[in-house]
Amino acid sequence: MQHSQHCMCLIVRMDDVELIRQILNGNLSAFRFLVAGNQRLVFHIVGRIVQQHDEIEDVCQEVFIKVYERLHEFRGQSKLSTWIAKIAYHQSINHLRKKKRLNEQFFEETHPGELEIPREKPADFYLEDSDVKKFLLQKIEELPVNYRTVLTLYYLDEFSYREIEDITGMPEGTVKSYLSRAKGILREKLKFVKDDIWR
Repeated sequence: MQHSQHCMCLIVRMDDVELIRQILNGNLSAFRFLVAGNQRLVFHIVGRIVQQHDEIEDVCQEVFIKVYERLHEFRGQSKLSTWIAKIAYHQSINHLRKKKRLNEQFFEETHPGELEIPREKPADFYLEDSDVKKFLLQKIEELPVNYRTVLTLYYLDEFSYREIEDITGMPEGTVKSYLSRAKGILREKLKFVKDDIWR
């Protein structure tokens, strides 16, 4: 018992490079640690894109299988979490393609100048009232998949524009446009709930 606790403490202090080295050397505890540390991130991305509750868990498992199989390809050119998010994103999109649920909404044209691109995250994005939060999440789920994906990556998972570009393959300008347009749609939908929601 003491030995296992000692090993876990060592894993907790590992940086990404050492964690990957341990996994590639066959340390399954290190891989379980990687999964535990990125479960929330993967669930956010897969859940926002796939949406079907009975499919989300399977796709999340597929993501971590891919991560394990391709870990030797990671070269440290981005954060490990960004690399995992990229796999989660593409695995989710491929899942929609297989299920024939990737419709024209995903490729909706946007007009960058139509809505002001936010300079910084709104201070009150996370609402205090649980009912309004629930309503907001419901309205996000109704957005086209590209809009709700960039919203999730930017606000919930706190990736930068450049990181979202790396994850999704969308140009940074497109990411900003989708984010701005999505906020505009939500602002209209929620106007009667809280006028200053996107202050």
